[in-house]
Amino acid sequence: MDIEEARRVLLIEAEAIRCMADRIGEEFIRALELIENCPGRVVLTGMGKSGLVGRKIASTFASTGAPAFFLHPAEAVHGDIGMLSRDDVVIILSKSGETKEVIELLPTFKRMGLKMIALTGAPDSTLGKAADVALDTSVKEEACPLNLAPTASSTAALAMGDALAITLFKRRGFTEEDFASLHPGGALGRRLLRVKDLMHTGEEMPIVAEKEKFEKILLEMSAKRMGHTGVVDKKGKLVGVITDGDLRRALAGGGSLSDKTAKELMTPNPKQVAGDALAARALKIMESHSITALFIMDDSKIPEGIIHLHDILKAGVV
Repeated sequence: MDIEEARRVLLIEAEAIRCMADRIGEEFIRALELIENCPGRVVLTGMGKSGLVGRKIASTFASTGAPAFFLHPAEAVHGDIGMLSRDDVVIILSKSGETKEVIELLPTFKRMGLKMIALTGAPDSTLGKAADVALDTSVKEEACPLNLAPTASSTAALAMGDALAITLFKRRGFTEEDFASLHPGGALGRRLLRVKDLMHTGEEMPIVAEKEKFEKILLEMSAKRMGHTGVVDKKGKLVGVITDGDLRRALAGGGSLSDKTAKELMTPNPKQVAGDALAARALKIMESHSITALFIMDDSKIPEGIIHLHDILKAGVV
């Protein structure tokens, strides 16, 4: 019985979103353009459940690069309207389109010249008619057995807000790097760490000159404990790398290594990664080429740092 009821609720809410997807058209594009061309912020407002949904949509906009905040309608009429600027666009949520506290704000929004987007289940309502764009978030039925408690309608409004935010996100070419700058904390922040945040620099970098012999190479690799060393030319440019594997293969080939130079033992044209790249990107490069470290170089090919697989794992990037 309980399982069937849960399934019924999920199916009703899923159907509400599916039906709303069929209604996406020119009105959605107009709303999107109002937000994209807005020189100010995206302001969400709504009462009750609509207000809670509005808070989440505001958070989604803010976390995907569009400055946004939630304005409580009741607080707005008691002074918080001062939080708005004429450059803002307002997204107003109301299932009925007749919510008293919301309707009272419309003349003020109009007087300020604010563009208004309505997310409402009643596009022909007072709110729907007053808005510059009204997006239809109506549903056939609520998941509530009494067809009273906002359930499917709240889900529909939330999904429409997500559709606006993510479509704008894609339009603006928002990148992983952009996302990382807005999410510095927690597990997500760790996943979005950059190479420069984890790389070893200066004396921590294993580096030898092309002319150095086997003994010096081995000492450098042992001292820096990365299983790698970079090889630089007379100008300090990185020209190759030597790994534990390179040394093992050279030993397996027979003959003495004592007189071998770094230039003779190195693998030329080493893989590299930009310092501004995500650490997750560095990990993908390592995995695809079966290597455990990457150098970071400046525009002159001078090594700036090195990042090791262990650095990425220790940071909890994966």
